[in-house]
Amino acid sequence: MGIERSLVGGSMLLVVVALLLAQNRATGSGIDGNANLNRTCFPKEFIFGTAASSYQYEGAAAEDGRGPSIWDTFTHKFPDRTNHGDNGDVAVDFYHRYKEDVKLMKEMNLDAFRFSISCGGVNRKGISFYNNLINELLSNGLQPFVTLFHWDLPQRLEDEYGGFLSPRIVDDFSDFADLCFKEFGNRVKHWITLNEPHSYSTSGYSEGYGAPGRCSKYKNQACQAGDSSTEPYLAGYHQLLAHAAAVEVYKRKYQANQKGVIGITLNSHWFVPYSNEKPDVEAAQRALDFMLGWYMDPVINGDYPLSMHTLVKERLPKFTEEQSARLKGSFDFIGMNYYTSYYARNNPVANTINISYTTDSLAHLTTMRNGKLIGPQAASNWLFVYPTGFRDLLIYIKEKYNNPTLYITENGMDEVNNASLLLEEALKDPMRVDYYNSHLSFLQIAMKEGVNVKGYFVWSLLDNFEWSSAYSVRFGINFIDYKNGLKRYPKQSAIWFKNFLNK
Repeated sequence: MGIERSLVGGSMLLVVVALLLAQNRATGSGIDGNANLNRTCFPKEFIFGTAASSYQYEGAAAEDGRGPSIWDTFTHKFPDRTNHGDNGDVAVDFYHRYKEDVKLMKEMNLDAFRFSISCGGVNRKGISFYNNLINELLSNGLQPFVTLFHWDLPQRLEDEYGGFLSPRIVDDFSDFADLCFKEFGNRVKHWITLNEPHSYSTSGYSEGYGAPGRCSKYKNQACQAGDSSTEPYLAGYHQLLAHAAAVEVYKRKYQANQKGVIGITLNSHWFVPYSNEKPDVEAAQRALDFMLGWYMDPVINGDYPLSMHTLVKERLPKFTEEQSARLKGSFDFIGMNYYTSYYARNNPVANTINISYTTDSLAHLTTMRNGKLIGPQAASNWLFVYPTGFRDLLIYIKEKYNNPTLYITENGMDEVNNASLLLEEALKDPMRVDYYNSHLSFLQIAMKEGVNVKGYFVWSLLDNFEWSSAYSVRFGINFIDYKNGLKRYPKQSAIWFKNFLNK
């Protein structure tokens, strides 16, 4: 339904935009990229924040009893799979500089900070760090949004039983979640179980460019083990079961007293049919099913989309009736990460030899149509600026999934880390300012059309270790001087946000 609307509803969207522009010009609160767009254009209780993750930010890799994660192992064992063999041993040293960075957030007029907890056993020094961080946030008027798993699985669990390829992970993750609820839940009121299970499953088990670096040889010759046709689905299956188990623990033991909420963060591109022809429209729907529906359908309906059952067949793990019941409705909110959009074209010939997740949907994804890109390219080869897709994705979720409560838990773009630039040049990021201005404008449009969004988080507060791209790209609204003691400097976009958020 949402796909057809994006095709035939182009004129409808233009009318909505025109009406909103006229309304905002009349009231002095613009959405058309002018300086009038600000927090007063959103509901009073709407939350604005920035986002981070433990491995990308903290550093202190061997301090205070921290054990290695699969990303520590991956970056050191396979240095050819990250830029120049970079790693997160130091990252941006958030472990030691969190007070400085919380001060940055407060000065920017932010309401909240989303961060993840480094997974592992009971480590009192680690628990003390997160207690101190949470207390520092609260004392500065910032709400903590805590993600339990942002891809840094303890290496010992990978070694012991294969991590998310094993059903044993479900109980271990549930125990870890229980510990976090017990230690931090009296102050944390927003919990996220998993960050982007789709990205974790595909990068780590289908393509091999993320930890633990597994895939079929025909996908990536660097992979020493794996099966791109089965393991992404198995890892996704166990992530979903782990999510449901953690939610059950929170709701049964903690929610009544702690009075918080819990959800899961999913990610999706928007997919525009390459043409108005039915095969391309259906291909765009399948692309959505295989990215968003893979995880959204189970937590909404208790099962995968029909297209996944039809095309993946016996390679797709099946939920028992009990598992399905536990998954269905296992959230108070959904976190959504949106960055970019693609054209989807029907690719009707099934790959029967080199089978993988990326070919199963029978949809060919491209950024070019009639010689034109879908939008300007950022630094990453996968990120093209298409703010209309942000609104289209949110409307699709509203219509297909009964308008769940949403938080936009990541949205952003990167620029190349150009070491030849002078500092004053590196701090100028007008393309990012325009990216945020336009995406917030289309977010406002979606909300006026009834989408139930409660908050918006920028990715990211700081430049950081960006997984396989490492430090070759910069996603931060604050610049990190990697050559000069990791000093922080606000970019043009940070100043824009500070003004946008002025209370």
